[in-house]
Amino acid sequence: MDNLAKALGERIRAQRKACRISQDALALACSIDRSYMGRIERGEVNITVEKLYRIACELACEPSCLLPPMSEL
Repeated sequence: MDNLAKALGERIRAQRKACRISQDALALACSIDRSYMGRIERGEVNITVEKLYRIACELACEPSCLLPPMSEL
């Protein structure tokens, strides 16, 4: 499932950049440490559903749009 964390992180990073939000600003808005946010985007950690929803809320998208399709795994 390492592929899942990596694919999720890539999708979070892409959505963050599309929203023109810095990693620092997103981390602060989500009450997540900036270095941990970097680890999320690199796929180094598995996040909780709660964090996924927090991130999606700040990125103005549905949590499901951040989840990669099965075909990407």
